[in-house]
Order: sequence, then structure tokens, then C-alpha cells
Amino acid sequence: MSPQGLEIAGERITGQDVRTQNVTACMAIANIVKSSLGPVGLDKMLVDDIGDITITNDGATILKQLEVEHPAAKVLVDLAELQDREVGDGTTSVVIIAAELLKRADDLVRNRIHPTSIISGYRLAMREACKYVDSKLAVKVEKLGKSTLLNAAKTSMASKIVDMDSDFFGKMVVDAVQAVKSTNEKGEVRYPIKAINILKAHGKSAKESTLINGYALNTTRAAQGMPRRVGPARIACLDFNLQRTRMQMGVQVLVTDPKELDKIRERESDITKERIQKMLKAGANVILTTKGIDDMSLKYFVEAGAIAVRRVKKDDLRHIAKASGATMMLTFADMEGGETFDASMLGQAEEVYEERVSDDNILIFKGFKSAKAATLLLRGANNYMLDEMDRSLHDAICIVKRTLESNTVVAGGGAVEAALSVHLENLATTLGSREQLAIAEFAEALLVIPKVLAVNAAKDATDLVAKLRAYHHMSQTKSDKQHLAEYGLDLINGVLRNNVEAGVLEPAMSKTKILQFATEAAITILRIDDMIRLAKAQDGPEE
Repeated sequence: MSPQGLEIAGERITGQDVRTQNVTACMAIANIVKSSLGPVGLDKMLVDDIGDITITNDGATILKQLEVEHPAAKVLVDLAELQDREVGDGTTSVVIIAAELLKRADDLVRNRIHPTSIISGYRLAMREACKYVDSKLAVKVEKLGKSTLLNAAKTSMASKIVDMDSDFFGKMVVDAVQAVKSTNEKGEVRYPIKAINILKAHGKSAKESTLINGYALNTTRAAQGMPRRVGPARIACLDFNLQRTRMQMGVQVLVTDPKELDKIRERESDITKERIQKMLKAGANVILTTKGIDDMSLKYFVEAGAIAVRRVKKDDLRHIAKASGATMMLTFADMEGGETFDASMLGQAEEVYEERVSDDNILIFKGFKSAKAATLLLRGANNYMLDEMDRSLHDAICIVKRTLESNTVVAGGGAVEAALSVHLENLATTLGSREQLAIAEFAEALLVIPKVLAVNAAKDATDLVAKLRAYHHMSQTKSDKQHLAEYGLDLINGVLRNNVEAGVLEPAMSKTKILQFATEAAITILRIDDMIRLAKAQDGPEE
């Protein structure tokens, strides 16, 4: 109870206590994902409340699975998800940097520096860092040649389960992303990665995964009598039932003559029959619906030699409708109250055929009219492995897309962080204001990435990071040593090497986003100096 007699129904924590609590919570989150960073990071096994197991080292997936209660720690979980959405990779790095920035800001606050000064210092450092990455560290993709995309994909996969076969998968990912290249109305080249479908099938080894040039569905023909292959295909996409039409709920029919009952039943069947005949008349020979098709209706499709597929996922149907130029039909009703189906509603593809993979059949659509599509068919020993391969390839696909769209890459392996750390320390000494300390701490915080990378690789972190900083200091102060800016860690041999030449590359956009998001998250949490947790209202008897 406060001295004025004002009472809060809950508990209130203020000042330094709340800051310490928030920092502790964020550090706890960061420590969970810390050991999974880098090419020699370790995996986490997460078991949920119903016993489902996830084995992964993707930061966003780990944090999504954890049921985080603490409000400040939730900010970091959202941060990892945001990074996953925006860039696709770098989710672990962004959480580690944000937590490190917080920890250092907390130390500064304890030393009597106001949070506002720290926040403005951090903002200044972030802007400078992004400017420096774009102007000095970023390398144009054209300058490095064709292998850049493959190297960016391999770097993204280096820390994942597919690392052993990164040459094979890297090529597959680059081919898939380039297969869906499209140009929008403004003439901009886009790579819609949603047009890349990833299917998983048990059996065989990971290296027997394939890239299918077309869109594959994990569904099968609704009846065995249907043809296995149709070409050229004219596709109808429906979002309603092709079962015997039943009366709507609440519709009552009073029948005086029992003979009329049969006529009603017959008409119910005929309504669906007429719909099917309208489609077949318009030339449809592949019919996809999200709902069911009953045996009676299947008979008409089998007789017409068309492929019909029921219970297709809505997302898949949308992608096929978009790629083939079809219109998703919710109803055949027209303005006059009748039912019509026009041939312009159909999509087109060169061929549609069914293929057997593992224990299932898959339906493959090739040669779409409007847009391109690709499917990665993954093979592997068990579900855990397939799920992790799916996540790894999704990250790699996102990275290749970003590299193609932004057209600039930077050296990986801690090179960017070390270069920024040296640059920001030099910048801090030129400032005579309070922000100087905050910028110096920001510079120190960035070194957490090379440190963690070296620790995870069981190498001497202190020694390697000191050498790395010396190299980058030389590159920034001596004009004849500028090539040293591309030096980063080689974690297999525990030495420094030129990572651009070694092919360890990341999109420059990924680095700038990591810096922006991590700084914003740290500032959000640093601003908090008062936390009021309201007690749950007890449902007593109402007076």
C-alpha cells in the first residue's frame, strides 16, 4: 500500500529492480539459444506438453516452442519471429545481440548514466553501423560472380543438419529460387518464395531429395478409375462440396404425396450432376476441391476421363489457382439466379500426373500458364530429420531471395561484427558527449557474436577475437591493408581467413536488419522503469 492510501490491486516493481529483472530474463532467453549459434552449434531437443518432440537449432523455432511467461523476455521471442519473417535467417544472432546490449545498458545505468542518454547513444551507433555496412563492408554480387548465391545458401546451411550435403542442397535451393523468378507490373524482378512448395517423404537418404519443376500436392486421385496423366490440363479450383445437395438447415418440405419424395431425392442428385456437367462441358479435366466428392459424383469424372481431387488444402489451392490463372469458385450462382460455369474460370497447365513416392502418391502440376512454381521433395529417415531439413531449407531459400533482391553480400564468420566494433570504438572517442559511453558499450556488445562462435567451436575465444580486432583495426587505419576487412573466423581450423574468398557470405540486408531489430528491442526493454502486475480479479458473489 502506498503512503497516500492509494492501493493497487496487484504488485508494483520500480526503478533498478525492474531493470535487473528484465535483463536477467532476457539473458536467460539468450543463454538458451547461445550454444546453437554457428557452424558448430549444437541442437536443442524440445518436448511439448503432449510429448511431441522437436529437434532444432533454429533460434525462432526454439523460442516459439518455449512458453515464455516474462513480459520482457516475450519481446525477444517476438524479435526472433520478426527476424524470421523479414530475413529468414539470423534469428539466433539477433536475440544474442539484443540481450548483450541490454546487459551492458544495465551496467551503465548502475554507473549513474541516465537511460535516455544510453538510448540516444545506441540509436546513433545503430545508424552509424548500418551506414558503415552499406558503404564499406558490402560487396556487390556481380563482382564476386555466379557462385555467390550458392555460397550464401551454404553459409546459411552451415549450422544446420544439412551441412554435410550443403553443396547438393545449396544448388537445389538456388535452382528453386531462380525457377520462380517473376516480374511485377512495375518491372521489378521478384522471387515469390511462397511458390516453392516443400514436401516431405519418409525413406531413402537426404541426398535423394529432388527438385520438381512444377507444383506438387501431397494428395491423390479420388478414384482409381481416373487417368494417371492428363495433358494439356484445364484446371477448375472449387471451394464447395460436390456431394449430393442436401436441403439447407431450417428448410422444411411438406410432402402430401409419398411419390414426390423420390423426385426430391432425384433432384438433389441432379443438382450436383448438372454442376459437374457444366464444368466438364467448359473443358475442365482436372478438378480440385477443398471439400468432399461423393461416389455418385466420382462416376461422372471417371466416365469423362478427368482427374478429381478432394480435400485439397486451401493454401495449396490458392497457389495453384494463382499459378495456372484459374479463379477459385465459391459458387456457380450468377446474377440471374441460375448456375453457370465459364471456360475463362479454368486455369491451364501443360500436364498433371500422379507419381508414387515412398508410401504416398503425389500429384504434380507442370508448365503453368501464368506463374512459375517449384517443389522440393525431401527424403529422410524420420520425421525429426525431415522437419529440421524443411526449416533449414526455408532459411536458405529466404537468404538466396534476399541476396538476389538486395544484390549485396558481406563476409560472415564474425567479420562484420568485429569491423563494426572497431569502427564504433573509434567513433566513440571522437564524441565529447554522454553518448560516448553508450556507443563504446554498443561496440563491445557486437563482439559477443565472434566470441560465442569461437566458444561453440571449442576454440580459444579470447585469443581469436583479439587477433580479429587487430586485423580490422589495421584494415581501417592503413590504406594498404584494406583487404583485411574481409577477414573472419575459420571455426574448423581455429584460425582467421579471408571469408569472402572462402565463400562464407551473408546478405548485407540480413546484418543491417539484425542491428536495427536488436537495438530497437533493447531500447524497448530499457525504457521500462516501472512494472505493475495486476492481480487476477476474484469472482466473488456480486453485491
